Amino acid sequence: MAEWDWVGTIDVRGAMPLHAQLERSIRVAIASNRLKPGDQLPTVRQLAVSLRVNANTVAKVYTHLERTGALETRRGVGTFVAEPAAPVAARHQEARDAELRDIAMRALADASAHGFTAADLRRALQTLSKGASS
Repeated sequence: MAEWDWVGTIDVRGAMPLHAQLERSIRVAIASNRLKPGDQLPTVRQLAVSLRVNANTVAKVYTHLERTGALETRRGVGTFVAEPAAPVAARHQEARDAELRDIAMRALADASAHGFTAADLRRALQTLSKGASS
């Protein structure tokens, strides 16, 4: 799976559903720039075999990410990371700040539930940010 190391670890015994784990992995890879606009993702079948999950699970994730604008499917060619949508840039700054606060609160709550502190989360975000800029 080295060519798709951006997927991370999918825990079949974890509390989070597989499709949610996979969607989160893809979104994190896009946000951290490990997957860039225009990058092609593996086929549903390739990724399902590699992760040892049902192909329907991967298809569900790809479809959902396409509906939300994160991915685009080019008929007969494959699935790709979409270019950032223009409407996101056009939102009012207040709404964007509120959305980012909500994201941060969820991340902090999730980290806390796993025994990490705000400082631990900050360090991890800084490390990811440094990796994304290189």
